[in-house]
Amino acid sequence: MNSNIYRKILIATDGSEPVKKAVDTAIEIARLGEAKLYAVYVIAPGRLSLTHPRDVGWDKAMKEHLSTEGKEATAYVETRGKAANVEVEPVILEGNPAHEIVEFAEKNDIDLIVMGTHGRTGVKRFLLGSVAQNVVRHSRKAVLVVRETETE
Repeated sequence: MNSNIYRKILIATDGSEPVKKAVDTAIEIARLGEAKLYAVYVIAPGRLSLTHPRDVGWDKAMKEHLSTEGKEATAYVETRGKAANVEVEPVILEGNPAHEIVEFAEKNDIDLIVMGTHGRTGVKRFLLGSVAQNVVRHSRKAVLVVRETETE
């Protein structure tokens, strides 16, 4: 059943458990529509600068760690996609996650962005922010947010 509504789908992944539900949803939509799936992981600069600015060795090690984390997260999507006969292209970007996701979607004619959310509310949401919320607010593309409720 190829409806061609969504030819290119972006799944934003950080490799976390809550995002796996969104990955499965994106793969199923891609499978049904015979669409290509882009597995996007964004290395946020804020995660790199957790130590003293002069500690170049730590920054380099952290960037390597996050790059490895991104490869693992996108490889998970590739493995799941392959099992469902869905073409998956891994993409690792660096920058503000919401901005990078929106910009990638625009530049690559993405038809649908699929994202997971951790389901934070109240103070946690205010303090931590929401990448999904910012993508929904700023994207001109369709966005599907798959909610994972907080278990605390």
